[in-house]
This record gives sequence, structure tokens and C-alpha cells, in this order.
Amino acid sequence: MQETELPVGVAIIGGGPAGLSAGLQLVRANRRITVLDSNRPRHAATLRSHGFLTRDGVPPLEVRRLAREEFEAYPTAKVVQAVASEVTPLTRDEAIAVGFPDGIGFRVRGTGVRGAADAEVISRRVLIAAGLTEDLPDLPMIRAYYGTALHSCVECDGFEKSDKPLVLIGETSDLFARALLISRISSDLIVFTNGADTITPAQEEQLSKIGIRVERRQIDDIVGEKADMTGVRLADGEVIPRVGGFVRPRWHAPVEFLGENAIERDDWGLVVVDKRGETSVRGIYAVGDIVPPGPQQIVIAAGDGARVAAKLNMDMIRGALGVGLIDE
Repeated sequence: MQETELPVGVAIIGGGPAGLSAGLQLVRANRRITVLDSNRPRHAATLRSHGFLTRDGVPPLEVRRLAREEFEAYPTAKVVQAVASEVTPLTRDEAIAVGFPDGIGFRVRGTGVRGAADAEVISRRVLIAAGLTEDLPDLPMIRAYYGTALHSCVECDGFEKSDKPLVLIGETSDLFARALLISRISSDLIVFTNGADTITPAQEEQLSKIGIRVERRQIDDIVGEKADMTGVRLADGEVIPRVGGFVRPRWHAPVEFLGENAIERDDWGLVVVDKRGETSVRGIYAVGDIVPPGPQQIVIAAGDGARVAAKLNMDMIRGALGVGLIDE
């Protein structure tokens, strides 16, 4: 069974902090908004979120629950449980025929999850706030400690690791900067590159000067006792005692639903947007972790959602009145 929506102002793909924050601003601008949410948040493994005023220490899933409750309290707001499967631009004539005065519109289809019906939404604009999917280092036990002993966000979870013997595990070129960030948390840090050549000799020398060791040997696995991480076992069998730390996942922007709509990305695979939050495809906006610089704290994602919503709302006002971008 497919649930077809009346034409809406914006179809938002993703019901996390960025998407729901944008949705809240837009329904308050008297827009009809539909959010397609897969209910598979990237931070599902995180027990507590930090750094969000009035919500410090609250579980991320509770933040999502409260945000959705506030959004859905408005009569023009709707959340459907669906994974976006297809976003297709309408022709100019099709868009005008359904009441979109600037001739821009989209058909968004989603596959229902958790027993929900499939969905089809006709919208003037699309806002991608789907977040990122994470590929953690390929270590058998890493997920057993991810979200408890190991984290990916230093700003979100660093304070609770203060002054402990920590790891930073990753294979990307930004490890050096992340190590500097963690140096504010603990003076006992080892950076594990897992055999990847991602720390230059000059960077290693600078890290050494502030007491941070770089371990280039390959990792076999994370080890622990019950729920507690106790160390990192290298491929040669040596176990280096550590009680937690940070990993640098590789990220993937899940925008396969765009099909043949070529969308610009940066070298990290993140979706490139202009200062208004619009992608290289006219009428499709993006916000949150999926755009540069990548994953941020919840408070920043929510703020960016509100900022882009304001730009998006003005875009639709101008389109309806035929004003254009004559003052920008």
C-alpha cells in the first residue's frame, strides 16, 4: 500500500536534529512539511549527548523524540516512517500544474519501515538531512565498545575521558588535527594508524614533542573484560593497555535516491552546498552531517537546520512572487 501526500512545500529526508529543526522553522512559516525518517540515526550507539544547552547529558534518542513531538504539534507537519528511495524532478509544466508557481518541484518516494506504508510526496523543494553512514575500522570487536569506551566526536564525549589513557584509531589524513584536539582531554594518548601512511614524519615529530606517540603497526583487535575496554592488540600479538578513546570512521553520504541527478561532492564525498544551503541541483538543499565539514555536535546541526530553513523559505517566497535573487 502506498500513502500519497498532498503537495507540500518541502520534503525533508531525515528526521534528526538538522532535519527536524529545519522542519520546525518551516511549519512556523505556515509551510506544509513532510519528513521522511528511516529511524536509523548515526548516533544510535551513543548513550549520552553533550554540549546542547538545556539538554546536556540527555540520550540522543530522547532529543529526537522531543524534537519530533514539538514538530508534529503543528497542523501542517507530518513525519512518515520511510527510507527515501527516489527523488525525481518534475517538469516545469508538471510543477505548475500542481500549484508550484516557479515551475520547480519534485516527486519523492520512500519505502515504508517498521510496518509503515510506502510514501510518495510531491514537493516544491527537497531538503536532504539524512546524515551519514559510518564505516568503522575493520576490527572484530570495535562495535562492542563503540558508544561506550570508543567514540567518534571529541567535543561530544571527550570531557568524560579526561586524564585517561586513550587511543585515536584511524586511517585518514585528518588524524593529526584530531590528535591535537584530544591533547586537551588527556596527556596519555597513542595514535594508531593501523598500517596506513596518514601521519607525516613532521606531524609525528610535533606530536612527540607534546607527549603523543604514533603507533604505525597494524591492529588485530580491541580487547577488554566484559563491558570494559582494556587495550589494543596489535597484529604481532602485543597488547597496549588503553581504556577508551576515539575512532575516525570513514563516512558515506547516502544519496543513492537521487539516481541520475548529478550532485556535486567534495573530496570526502560530502555534498557541496552554497551559502544558502542549496546543492548543485536547483531546488534540492542539504544540511547537517552530510555537508562539509561533516559530523558536528547536535547543537550545531540543529542551528544549521534553522539557518538553511530560513534561506529555503525565502527562496520559495521569491519564487512565488517572481522576485528572484536581485538583491544577493
